Amino acid sequence: MVLAVVDDLLFSSKLRAAASAATHPIVFVRKRAEVMAAMREHRPSLVIIDLDRDALDPVGAIGEIRAASEFAAAKIVGFGSHVNTERLQAARAAGCDRPMARSAFVMALPDLMKTSDAQDSSKGTPQV
Repeated sequence: MVLAVVDDLLFSSKLRAAASAATHPIVFVRKRAEVMAAMREHRPSLVIIDLDRDALDPVGAIGEIRAASEFAAAKIVGFGSHVNTERLQAARAAGCDRPMARSAFVMALPDLMKTSDAQDSSKGTPQV
């Protein structure tokens, strides 16, 4: 299961296609207030967060996820502008496993989905 915290509808289609190719269910959250409810309901193994969307408070969302011990195994990947190094560093400090420039994220997306697949099957997480 993949949780995508993004509000860019065009980019959402790339994520949906990559998840579909890896046969992963994907849930989209477009508001910061919905993140923890979605985490509890879906128990994703991979969380993807758009670090450039200030309205989503991405660093705060990462910190909140990491503060909940029940989600310690979830891998968090953030993507954003390569020139916003402060945001990428803040995401890492908050607990993002892999903050990446958007271009690198797009290229790595198929492999990230494969990694998520291995985590799902090793934990016995049902594919919904």
